Amino acid sequence: MSSRSRTADGWRFAVGTLTAWSVRAPSRIDRDVVGLGLVLAPLAVLPLGVAVAALLWAGREAGLAPVGVAAAAVGALALGSRALHLDGLADTADGLTASYDRERALAVMRTGDVGPAGVVAIVVVLAVQVGALASLVGTTHGWWLAGTAVVASRATVAVVCTAGIPAARPEGLGATVAGSVPRPVAVALVVAAASVLGAAAAAAGLDWWRGPVALVAAVAAVAVLVRRCVRRIGGISGDVLGAGIEVGLAVLLLALT
Repeated sequence: MSSRSRTADGWRFAVGTLTAWSVRAPSRIDRDVVGLGLVLAPLAVLPLGVAVAALLWAGREAGLAPVGVAAAAVGALALGSRALHLDGLADTADGLTASYDRERALAVMRTGDVGPAGVVAIVVVLAVQVGALASLVGTTHGWWLAGTAVVASRATVAVVCTAGIPAARPEGLGATVAGSVPRPVAVALVVAAASVLGAAAAAAGLDWWRGPVALVAAVAAVAVLVRRCVRRIGGISGDVLGAGIEVGLAVLLLALT
């Protein structure tokens, strides 16, 4: 496979997996393509970051209620990903709280039902996201920082899929993405995202170091989640990938505020 073809397939994988945009299926999916697609994840969600920034800017200019504007922005994010990440968050929470038996936990995660733990996880994570975004609505450049945070938060997918982290089961999205991002590449992606956030924080009138510190907090939270899943269900799944995205964004936005 040529480098150009691999890049195109990686881009299609990233956009098709992480957003609601309709793209042509990759001509081939292997570990190189998947790993590249995950590295391109922040760029793939750039339109979602722009949408969030636009909503916050418009809401501030119109003098609308910050909480309502923030809720609309979170809703736009959910629509932009077909709510798949939220579904993964709910399934992961239900699986981790269902049973200490690995097979039982995986069986619960396979079902489409949302249990009490899943509901609580969604409510808490969305409440944190809305509350943090609402606090940014009132600041002059908060819209810019919020949009950048959405894009930078997707760097956490590399943490979930870092080499050495196994898949929970031999089939499904988790088996495709598990361990596909080399550790040096994952570190480089996080450093790049932290640098962008640092610049965005400075542009928003905050201390530049607030951006990198916030991303480190998000990465740490996702790492704890992944470690818990490895211990309980033996690795990651597509649901864990979605849960990591939602948890990482919530912690990142909260730390920025």
